[in-house]
Amino acid sequence: MKKERFQGEWPKIGIRPTIDGRMGGVRESLENQTMNMAKSVVDLLEATLKYPDGTPVQCVVTDTTIGRVPESAACAEKFRRENVAVTITVTPCWCYGSETMDMDSHTIKAVWGFNGTERPGAVYLAAVLAAHAQKGLPAFGIYGHDVQDAGTTDIPADVKEKLLRFARAGMAAAVMRGKSYLSIGAVCMGIAGSIVDTDFFEDYLGMRCEGIDEVEIIRRMTLGIYDREEFEKAVAWAKNTCKEGEDNNRSDLQKSREEKDGDWEFVVKMALIVKDLMSGNPKLKEAGFGEEALGHNAIAAGFQGQRQWTDFYPNGDFAEAILNSSFDWTGIRAPYILATENDALNGTAMLFGHLLTNAAAIFADVRTYWSPEAVERVTGKKLTGKAENGIIHLINSGAATLDGYGRQSDASGNPVMKPFWEITENEVKACLDATTWVPANREYFRGGGFSSKFLTRAGMPCTMVRLNLVKGLGPALQLAEGWTVELEPDMHKILDDRTDKGWPTTWFVPRLTDKDNFRDVYSVMNNWGANHGAISYGHIGADLITLASILRIPVCMHNIEDKDIFRPASWSAFGMDKEGADYRACLTYGPMFKK
Repeated sequence: MKKERFQGEWPKIGIRPTIDGRMGGVRESLENQTMNMAKSVVDLLEATLKYPDGTPVQCVVTDTTIGRVPESAACAEKFRRENVAVTITVTPCWCYGSETMDMDSHTIKAVWGFNGTERPGAVYLAAVLAAHAQKGLPAFGIYGHDVQDAGTTDIPADVKEKLLRFARAGMAAAVMRGKSYLSIGAVCMGIAGSIVDTDFFEDYLGMRCEGIDEVEIIRRMTLGIYDREEFEKAVAWAKNTCKEGEDNNRSDLQKSREEKDGDWEFVVKMALIVKDLMSGNPKLKEAGFGEEALGHNAIAAGFQGQRQWTDFYPNGDFAEAILNSSFDWTGIRAPYILATENDALNGTAMLFGHLLTNAAAIFADVRTYWSPEAVERVTGKKLTGKAENGIIHLINSGAATLDGYGRQSDASGNPVMKPFWEITENEVKACLDATTWVPANREYFRGGGFSSKFLTRAGMPCTMVRLNLVKGLGPALQLAEGWTVELEPDMHKILDDRTDKGWPTTWFVPRLTDKDNFRDVYSVMNNWGANHGAISYGHIGADLITLASILRIPVCMHNIEDKDIFRPASWSAFGMDKEGADYRACLTYGPMFKK
């Protein structure tokens, strides 16, 4: 993803080295140590974190240490010029808290107070966090577990973890701000998530909502408002690369070869146009379509499809699957976030996962819980291994990212989903070779089209996420960390064919705990808040919880250990039970971007 997909520059992280302002010996003795702390944080963040386009995250350090108000003001002015959205204040010593703190209500804040004995960095940390709480400016507090020597430049592992968790979540919130969610169509088959709530996007995410009718796709097809050269390249790529699967429709519903060839051209053209609608395309301006060339500055979108579209036109499965993937006819590139059935809430969950991992996210129905007893009754065989306590069937109509098949690998050969800049051409080929494009089920999709068919490899750690809106409460996030599993081939076929022979399948097992919602696999399914889920590679639940607290979205269901939960320091003032405190804090502070 190049930043050219969107307007403006990437947001930056500002590092604020604060210091004891007393000159004549105290301040001078701390200048080098304080600035070295700032530089060590810059080195860590810039070497570890990347923007969605693969370039290193940029940090900005103040010109001087900050000891008094004028230096705080100079820092704030520099950060405004440099597009700083996230700040980390660092210090090894006592400082004048209210004079040196970040007072900008629009930045996302953390403070690292050095755990050393020579100077009271911990005292400043506690004092300035109290000031943040008193002034209604929540900040994350970072304090190392073990005492360090004053001269060290190393960042302890526990401090690194918190710095990176905060920075990842803070940048995810900052990158979303000012972008758009593009709704192509409207409400799909009564699905509540596709009733796009503009107040939520504006107040909680700082985004705007754009909406167009699906007929705009037909208008562009009819009038030739797309890149003809790219279309020819894309159609040739699809014909040479995308393997068509068996037509499972009954004979009277099967299309002719000529009709299927026409459908391929239609769905490829549709993918090009949806991409142009999201991000714009300068080629259209060259062709005389200046307005259409602009796009909608959309970091995420959704396509309604059913039923007004799919009862007549080929479905959106190809466009959704290929745009959500990290590659297409143009080569390897960042995925687009495109929600099936215009489920904007699941699209938002996909966006959260993508921004935290820089990898693609799977869109799926959280469709069926299979108990061990039911599996044995139907297949005559027992579930084993991680699946022994039951499984959840994640499956939808062929619109999931091709990255989700697990055909990318780490250095040990384990299945993964990678940021696009780590994906190889061989891995792209493996993903495409593992996919068949099955003619759409015409009892569901009367207009035809093609659905991707695949089976996710076992052993991927992943996190299933859902954002819900509840009247009177607002948004609430739920997540379940777990793993993908594989079943014996004949067992898989029996279970999989009961739904649809032409759709992609991921078998998912959540990690169980002693919490009520995670005591068994059934409880996870039974307490899931909607029919859809977004699945990201890796166990990123702790990062999601940190991001949710930044956005003031409470988390109602998770299987993360308490020790890994990292929220602003003031959350502790709202009670000793972490879940209740989260709800009370989010209610008190209100949405991050509400005017």
